[in-house]
This record gives sequence, structure tokens and C-alpha cells, in this order.
Amino acid sequence: MNYRHSYHAGNFADVFKHTILVALINSLKQKDTSFCYLDTHSGTGIYDLKDTTSQKSKEFENGIEKILLADNPPELIINYIDCVRAAHAANHDTCRYYPGSPTIAAHLLRPQDRAVLIELHPDDYKLLKNNFHYDKRIGVHLQDAYQALKAFLPPKERRGLVLIDPPYERPDELADLSATLAQAVQRWDTGIYALWYPIKAPQAVERFYKAIKQNISRPMLVAELGLYPENTGTQLNGCGILIVNPPWKLEAELKPVIAWLWKTLSPNKQGRYDIKMI
Repeated sequence: MNYRHSYHAGNFADVFKHTILVALINSLKQKDTSFCYLDTHSGTGIYDLKDTTSQKSKEFENGIEKILLADNPPELIINYIDCVRAAHAANHDTCRYYPGSPTIAAHLLRPQDRAVLIELHPDDYKLLKNNFHYDKRIGVHLQDAYQALKAFLPPKERRGLVLIDPPYERPDELADLSATLAQAVQRWDTGIYALWYPIKAPQAVERFYKAIKQNISRPMLVAELGLYPENTGTQLNGCGILIVNPPWKLEAELKPVIAWLWKTLSPNKQGRYDIKMI
């Protein structure tokens, strides 16, 4: 519980993750029936990029700041930027605040939809609770993320999305998640699951893919974005999202968007991007 997302808010991994989150929620909104959004690692919901923690790392400079300055963004990126701008309200500095996944989801949810936000860090939970106390569509819970997957699945709604975005403080957390995700899918096999993961050592990711394919028999889509050479071992080289039960046409929608993100964000065109069914 030492991880605080404020140090990394608005970085390239957030841009990548939240762009895909917007695409997934938009796909659920194509039907009138309600859906449930479950966020297992919610954080505080919104971050001040002028705060000392964000200013210490300034990771947002190679993330949302570049996106806001880019020319001719794809439609999905425009949708994502709208979510970022909505977080500023009366503040005219459109790169002052960065919305976390709960705030982006809340902006996109309709009156009939519902969100369940989970956070274990006591201080972050208090801020999260305060940020959403006014919204009857949203429940905020101080709880362990993986216990929440047992407690809240399946939801009363027949449709929905689970975002799993751990801090990966334990070296073996990615390996353990294959079994955790498989258990969640067993409880609710028609839900959409989006699992974010860091890429520092490609070998660990390949082992994760192998375990996932052994444990889950549902359709799965993987999207990855890397900005730096692999196996440097000194930084977050890239990240990925594994999507169980991806919506129809999601792969085709995301391919040009991820290519645009790589072109816009990668220093000196390092790294790589990929999207594929596994």
C-alpha cells in the first residue's frame, strides 16, 4: 500500500489505459440496457498535476501534455480529451488536473448505469469518497481489490466492465493475477475484463500470457504500447492491457489509435506497439 498514483498521473501509461477505457465504456453504451463498472484500484479519482508529487516526476509531460498539443487526433482520442477537459470545470488551465479512471467512467456513465469503486489506501479512500459522495450512481468501498472481485461479482446487471489496475508492488503479482482473473471470469463469464500490466521484462509477460490461456477459455485481446527499448530494467518501458470478452470491432477500432499514440508519445520512435487476439 505504499504506491501513490499521484507521482505518475497523466503519464503515457495513463493515456494508453484511459483511451482504451473510453472505448470500452462507449461500446457498452451502444445498448440502452444498464451496465455496471467495477474499478478494483480506484485511487483518489482525480490528480492535481501542479501538486508537489506530480511535479517531482513530471511524467505527465510525456503523456497527457503531449496529447493536448498534438495535431489531428483520432476520434477516440478526442473523446478521451473531452473527459480530461471535463475534469477542469471552471479552471481554464486544461493541463492542471488529470482524471483517474473513476472520474473518466463517471463522466461517461448514463443515469441508468452504475459504478463500484474500490480503494484500500485509507487516505486515498477518503479523498475518493469525498469526490463522489454526491453521485448516487457510484458506490465507494474501502476494501482489498481481490476480495472485491469475490464480493461484487456477478453484478445485478447482466452487462459491464471490470478494470483491474494494480500497482504491482510485489514482484510476483503479475503471475498471481492469472489465477485471480480466471476465478473472476468463472463468477461472471459474460463481463468484460480489462487488466493493465507493466512491461519491464518481456519474458515475464510471455509467462503471464501462457498462464492466462491455460486458465481462461474466453476470447482475449492484448494491446501493448512501448516507448523505450525492452529489457533496460531501469524504467517502465511499456505497458499493456489484456481484455477478456472484447467488444466486437474493438481490435479494428484500436489499431490506428495505438499507432497514433506510439507516433505521438515515443521519444525518437523507440519501443513498439501491438494489438492482437491471443
